[in-house]
Amino acid sequence: KSGLDPGGAWHAWGMACLKAGNLSSAREKFNRCLKPPMDLNQLNHGSRLVQDVIQYLESTVKPVLIADDDYFATLRELEATLRTRSLSLEMMCEGKIQHNSYYQECLFYLHSYGTNLAIISFYMRHDCMREALLHLLNKESPSEVFIEGIFIPSYESGKLHMLENLLETIDPGLESWGVYLIAACKYLQRKNYYHILYELQQFMKDHVRAAMTCIRFFTHGAKSYTELGGKQTWLLKIKDHLKVYLQEVSRSSGRKNMAFSFRKKMSATDVSRHINTVDLQMEVTKFLHQCESSGTSQMTDSPLPTLFGNNNMKMDVACKVILEGKNIEEGFGIAFRVLQDFQLEATEVYSKVAKQLVKQQKYSEIRQLLKCVNESGVAAKNDGDNIILNCLNEFKNIPAEDLDNLIQDMDSDENKIQAYMMCNKLRSAYLVSVRQEKARAVQLVQHVRQLAESSGDDVVRAICAQWL
Repeated sequence: KSGLDPGGAWHAWGMACLKAGNLSSAREKFNRCLKPPMDLNQLNHGSRLVQDVIQYLESTVKPVLIADDDYFATLRELEATLRTRSLSLEMMCEGKIQHNSYYQECLFYLHSYGTNLAIISFYMRHDCMREALLHLLNKESPSEVFIEGIFIPSYESGKLHMLENLLETIDPGLESWGVYLIAACKYLQRKNYYHILYELQQFMKDHVRAAMTCIRFFTHGAKSYTELGGKQTWLLKIKDHLKVYLQEVSRSSGRKNMAFSFRKKMSATDVSRHINTVDLQMEVTKFLHQCESSGTSQMTDSPLPTLFGNNNMKMDVACKVILEGKNIEEGFGIAFRVLQDFQLEATEVYSKVAKQLVKQQKYSEIRQLLKCVNESGVAAKNDGDNIILNCLNEFKNIPAEDLDNLIQDMDSDENKIQAYMMCNKLRSAYLVSVRQEKARAVQLVQHVRQLAESSGDDVVRAICAQWL
């Protein structure tokens, strides 16, 4: 009459029936106020009203026994009560739960009015992980339901191994769990739970991703190559994973099942390349670890470069290896292999090294670097000259004697002239210019004269004018 919503009254009446133990009447009352969710896969436990019903039923476990005037009925009742309190997995599997109408009632309400997450969470609360997994599969629930309802509770309660065993028992190939397992890996990565991630990837036999996780364990947080020296076991693990992957690929090359697998794929060529990178990184690590131990290394605040980074980082590794040996020659061989293997811009790396050597005032070592570059067998004709020109571009204050030595080491007269002009050594530029073929010499000397005029060097200007 008053137009109020009768839902609240039906719910209160239903709860009263439950408390009185009248389960069938309660069902009838709740049927008038409870509704199934619009989306069974929503990430919640259904309406508050349904949750209240489940909560009450779970808190009021009364084992209902088959009517029996046996003398031991009370004993049996006690035993059953103890059993239902600790609803264990085997109890569920043997179907003894059927002896308890209150749990059956929970399942009735959950299946009628609850979400998939609510049903799965109920099974998980009562150690019925197998039933939870089967429900997830049967309903084809999305991966979020798996994460929320099964995966998080499993690792939080230390039951990850139990979960893995069940997944394997239900589907030994794990293919039906692929979507869920990949989602679990992404979740763990977002949370930075890399140790659980690595454990899961090993269980999944996802060797390529496991190798990637090992790379993170190796590089993450390391401030020096001494630290990396202590983490080399991770490099061995990366190699192991990649080798196992190669074996598996060659074994299953004729079978179809690899085509649809959820495990990360990679071509054999790429895998071999990565194994080569690991080998080279081991060599770099041993060398730089040794340099740091013997005190020849310069510590840097920037992120520690490794060969697992981008090309710029790999170039930093090559520079570091050349600069940190006892002399340039010691690390040049390893650096050269880094440049070759990753097809990096060699001249850029050598120029970087040369600039560092100028900063450290190690001018004789620049000459040693040029000697190594020329002897490497792959340097282009002007590589050495360009390295020196790049240095002079940035540093004008190299001592005169060292500067002359560097310029004298250059191959091309044109480059020598350019270098002398850059350093304002116009007399030297003039002396080399006049040795050139006549037409070119005229152009060069005119250029030197212009520079002499603009810098007020009357002596050189006069010499040029006289020669011209």
